Amino acid sequence: MKKQSIAILTSSRADYGIYLPLLKKLVKHDEFSVRLVVFGMHNLDSFGMTKSQIIKDDLAPIDTIEGMKDGDSAQMIVQNYGRLILSFADYWSTHSYDIIIALGDRFEMSAAVQSIIPFQVPIAHLHGGETTLGAIDNTYRHQISLASTLHFTATEQFSQKLKCFVQEPKNVLTVGALSLDGILDIALPAWSEVRRQFKIPNKKFILITVHPETLDYNRNIEFSYELKQALVHLVGQFHLVITGTNADTAGSIFINCFKELKNKYPDQISLIESLGKANYFAAIKASEMLLGNTSSGIIEAASFGKYVVNVGDRQLGRLQSDNVFNVPFKSSAIVETVNLLYKKSDFKGVNIYHISNSSGLIINHLKNYLLEKNEEFPRSFD
Repeated sequence: MKKQSIAILTSSRADYGIYLPLLKKLVKHDEFSVRLVVFGMHNLDSFGMTKSQIIKDDLAPIDTIEGMKDGDSAQMIVQNYGRLILSFADYWSTHSYDIIIALGDRFEMSAAVQSIIPFQVPIAHLHGGETTLGAIDNTYRHQISLASTLHFTATEQFSQKLKCFVQEPKNVLTVGALSLDGILDIALPAWSEVRRQFKIPNKKFILITVHPETLDYNRNIEFSYELKQALVHLVGQFHLVITGTNADTAGSIFINCFKELKNKYPDQISLIESLGKANYFAAIKASEMLLGNTSSGIIEAASFGKYVVNVGDRQLGRLQSDNVFNVPFKSSAIVETVNLLYKKSDFKGVNIYHISNSSGLIINHLKNYLLEKNEEFPRSFD
């Protein structure tokens, strides 16, 4: 019997890390033939050339899609979107799959998905139905959902939202956040090993990831100034471990801000483009708290018992566990909230995004969908 071919679209270190529990299980199933389609930030030196980690992991064969260049202006984002669509048009014309898996809400992922539509290959979308009112990704996420056939959501509330506007509500399935699948059973590297690898001093630290506000991007200079003032206050109290910024409009504003701080406080700040999933989780676990506006603060941090200072509106509208404290891009508010949370013991509450065995649920739904699809449209050449 012919194996069912699955392509997994990955455009950044973030979605690749989320995919890992699913990918590791999929490749062990004899009925599936899995291929990773690697593009976007993975292929850029400025974002750590994270394709090299995928090659090193060697979990599945990969195809590389070029077409994205450095640059974070609105014009460059549109040009990259167009270049990716053209590159993917050539790829889909010579590669056929039974189903394609896409995750999240990045503009690169949207470009890949939009290019699939004329080829009429079913798409399974993870993390649809969510809301992030402070980011243009909110629009890209809904675009991807509208183009998709299967929908694997993180909470029942997201499922109910999707069922209101997708063509087949029965194909909307609540599976939890994939990144939390077995999260407490992962054999994380010792923090001492991670520190040595990335030359991080043995001090109490805050883990920081900040992306630009892409809907109100003209204010990012103001936001970066306020954040910079807050971090200047905090370097006397904590070491700051700052991870890379996404390839979003005006992202270079924050990158330059962090570089300036690193030059001024070389011993109190560690700038790391990409830790990798296991190392990043080890960093969350070892940190005093998280600070920034990244989805990892909203989704993963609660499972490690960590509080989060969520800055600005990028994650506005997203469901949050009780470990998340929202503050504006105001220096005084950021510093005050950090000091408040530092006095607290570890967070003991529930992570609202957790459902056991997310990857197993996804695989079972994929099997059932592909079985029904093949019975409806049998292949005479199988």
